[in-house]
Amino acid sequence: MGLTLRLLRHGTTEWTEAGRYCGHADPGLNETGRLALRSVWLPESVYRSVVCSDLRRCRETAAALGLAPTLTAALREFDFGAIEGATWEELDDDVRTALLDHDSFVAPDGESVEGFGARIDTFVEGLDDGRHLLVTHGGVIQHLLRRAGVDRHVGPGEWVDVEISPR
Repeated sequence: MGLTLRLLRHGTTEWTEAGRYCGHADPGLNETGRLALRSVWLPESVYRSVVCSDLRRCRETAAALGLAPTLTAALREFDFGAIEGATWEELDDDVRTALLDHDSFVAPDGESVEGFGARIDTFVEGLDDGRHLLVTHGGVIQHLLRRAGVDRHVGPGEWVDVEISPR
């Protein structure tokens, strides 16, 4: 049967709109984010599981959709460490250069992209075959799409389906 994931990115926050790096920080949805979710309909009954990052913006997204997910820290966004809350313009040149070399990036006082990917892959590989709904973050979705050979952006409040092959 295989593994199919419906990846739902949390709704918009003030930090999302301001272009701030938001990893383990925990802002809630803003009014724009809450209103946009009114047009999303994802019935729980078609999924083997519904799992959500334990961060507030994802929990609020799930609640706005009437979902009752299992919460996990494994689906948290990348830990940006010392640059958490900064915008691209506020970063020094060394950090900008390191960020542009995405796969080898290690956030100052935060997480490595390699460790981040391993955390997500370990979680996904523990799922049973079938369809699963994951309420999560842009970085998590980007990692899983790249793993599946897909290159596309998923905005706040949007979702995408992806077939995941075993590693």
